[in-house]
Amino acid sequence: MEVVDARDPIATRSRELERIVVKEGKKLVIVINKADLVPREVLEEWKEVLSREFPTIYISARERLGTRFLWRTIKRVTDKRPVVVAVVGLPNVGKSTILNVLRGRHSVSTSPVPGWTKRATVARAATWLKVIDTPGVVPRGEEEELAVRGALRPESLEDPVPAALKLIEVLKRKEPDFLKKYYGVKESDPMRALEELARRRNLLKKGGEPNVEEAARVVIRDWQGDRLVVFFTPEDYGFEPRRNLTKEAARGVSEGNNSTASSTAREGFPPSS
Repeated sequence: MEVVDARDPIATRSRELERIVVKEGKKLVIVINKADLVPREVLEEWKEVLSREFPTIYISARERLGTRFLWRTIKRVTDKRPVVVAVVGLPNVGKSTILNVLRGRHSVSTSPVPGWTKRATVARAATWLKVIDTPGVVPRGEEEELAVRGALRPESLEDPVPAALKLIEVLKRKEPDFLKKYYGVKESDPMRALEELARRRNLLKKGGEPNVEEAARVVIRDWQGDRLVVFFTPEDYGFEPRRNLTKEAARGVSEGNNSTASSTAREGFPPSS
């Protein structure tokens, strides 16, 4: 199971990991986690697009929404018992939380800090199922890009400002007013916005100079900690989901299928998930 962030599934995928799984002849399921942060219609669009490559479901492990589909999907894509599932993905996408959902109790510590899981942990989720919780996959790339993708903690960056500037530019392209919405910052220039944020948060150096480095860490930390709910759609990446299909699925109710819709509504997400 490759876990990705619902706010930006493409940026949190690992193509190299997927190639390894396919080469080894293993089954791969994409789990779009943190689905409580994104409108259902957008989740359906991502599910439809990503399912063209691999079986895909969306859940909110933190809110326990749609989690029954984890079990159903494992049973559907596997044909032998017992089953061993590795839960993989970039840091901070919620792998350990998903493992806890499968086990039905808080057996693995979790943290909003990227890279919290340090070693692989094997747990029995059922008599026929073992689950492996793995350390986050850190892809190749520049520090700025890795921080934006959640793979590097802001505290690990010698200079967090370039990463924060890149993140601000990326988020502003999608939601131009996000700085004002989340921080009350009116400045549009990214560097001056960090200076304004530092002043508003009283993050000052000696002499009253704004501590832009600490302001940069605040923005990166808020993005990695899910406080910034800016999400991307398939169209942002040039994909064209089948609108009629995803809109109908997002409604969760169709004529003559009310019983199915009502039963799945109790699980938190529509039947197509």
